[in-house]
Amino acid sequence: MSYHAIKEWIAIAEEKNIPLWEVVLQDDMAERAVSREKSMQEMQTIWEAMLLSAEQYDGSLRSNSGLVGTDGKKLEEYGKKGDTLCGDFLNKVMAQAVQVSESNACMKRIVAAPTAGSCGVMPAVFVTLFKEKKASKEQIIEALYIASGIGKVVAERASIAGASGGCQAEVGTASAMTAGALAAMKGASPKQVGDAVAIAFKNLLGLACDPVAGLVEVPCVKRNVIGAVNAVAAADMVLAGIASVIPPDDVIDAMGEIGREMSYKIKETAMGGLAATPTGQAIAERVLQK
Repeated sequence: MSYHAIKEWIAIAEEKNIPLWEVVLQDDMAERAVSREKSMQEMQTIWEAMLLSAEQYDGSLRSNSGLVGTDGKKLEEYGKKGDTLCGDFLNKVMAQAVQVSESNACMKRIVAAPTAGSCGVMPAVFVTLFKEKKASKEQIIEALYIASGIGKVVAERASIAGASGGCQAEVGTASAMTAGALAAMKGASPKQVGDAVAIAFKNLLGLACDPVAGLVEVPCVKRNVIGAVNAVAAADMVLAGIASVIPPDDVIDAMGEIGREMSYKIKETAMGGLAATPTGQAIAERVLQK
């Protein structure tokens, strides 16, 4: 990996006069000793799997616990009425986030981006853009390299696992990866890409990982919706000319510190937060009796 910070990544891109996604592609080629064609073919395979994970959603299924399922279909049907508060595009993003996350809970094929618990965030945005013909396959593949580059920095400087960093490390990272990639796709400068990462992350700092009954279902599925919408909002903010006061590397480091300071009870142990509420405990007892 030729960089260990967003600012280093930007500096390499500017020095070589190449786009950010090209830096990540060249890193992948060097690290894995693969050709440009091989790297891009594998990224296309990831995109195709992501697209398939959305297309194979079954709105009649519920998870084995019975806690999640069918909500993605409800959101989709609600959107067809044409009177949503968020508008057509965001409603489709929200529905897609729920649908892919529910597919994960129902043991269908998904793409961990960067984790299974946050698998609905990135597809929610990119699949919707693709289906709405607002982005080509080539643009999305380039954006996925951007997302990968962001994820690599987060994994090295902080964490992408709920067990070590809370949900801020999972949905937060997915949201930041998507925000930066989306901003780049829409023509943002490298600095603006970093600002989108920072803004998306700042909005989710401190988010606990408190899965009810220890399952990646409640509140995880709905948090994917927030992560996706947050990514779109962050990208729009930087495209409007808004900058982050705190640079992205500082925000990532802060996320890592917050994760280390978090109680173990709210880091995927199902011992605190929502999992420890009376309702959460009752659900856990019911699920364990099945």
